[in-house]
Amino acid sequence: MKTLAISLLLGVMLCVTNAAATVMPIPESAFPGNALLVDFAGLVDGTEVNGLVVDGVGFSYSLGNGQVDIDGGPGTTNNIEPPNIVSIGDNTGSLTIALPAPANMFGYGFAILSLFDVADATTMSVFNGPTFLGSLSFAGAPDPIFTGGFAGLASTLAFDHVVVTFNAVVASAFAMDNILVASAVVPPPLPEPPTILLIFAALLVAIWARTPRTGARRV
Repeated sequence: MKTLAISLLLGVMLCVTNAAATVMPIPESAFPGNALLVDFAGLVDGTEVNGLVVDGVGFSYSLGNGQVDIDGGPGTTNNIEPPNIVSIGDNTGSLTIALPAPANMFGYGFAILSLFDVADATTMSVFNGPTFLGSLSFAGAPDPIFTGGFAGLASTLAFDHVVVTFNAVVASAFAMDNILVASAVVPPPLPEPPTILLIFAALLVAIWARTPRTGARRV
């Protein structure tokens, strides 16, 4: 019985450990006031983004036949204001963003060349070195004309680079602006009901296993 209790407790510990590496969507308002803001101010149109470093944040694009430049893009939207990053040519590549220091929060305003709601307009994946920590996709809506919005992610484990892609199936171009980076303590989400029940059951079994047994003994 003690072995069963230990096994259950180890299972609970594994659940808690896995929950500590959770990524979750966050709004722009969740970023602290001291978050690093990269808005590409002062950069001239036509500046190539591949190899660009702004405020310690490095950018690289995976396609040799596609390019990402600083440009006016879709103009001013709710989340973008020129100058900003704009794709030119093939936009199926991934944009890797290296951070100057490990962070727990990352976000950006975006727009894609569409006029309709798109469920998976952009996807963000976070890594700590070669270790993949998690990925989230974000919906876009007319913002106010071109499809866009704000994509924000928080991780309970720090990451040092982010890989961003945009939905090239529904849109032939994308724009990105107002990148936010922050280091903050991100509390893990509360355990889901099955996890809570597992913890409770493990505790009951552990208590039962330690309770002395009483009763008459046969002779």
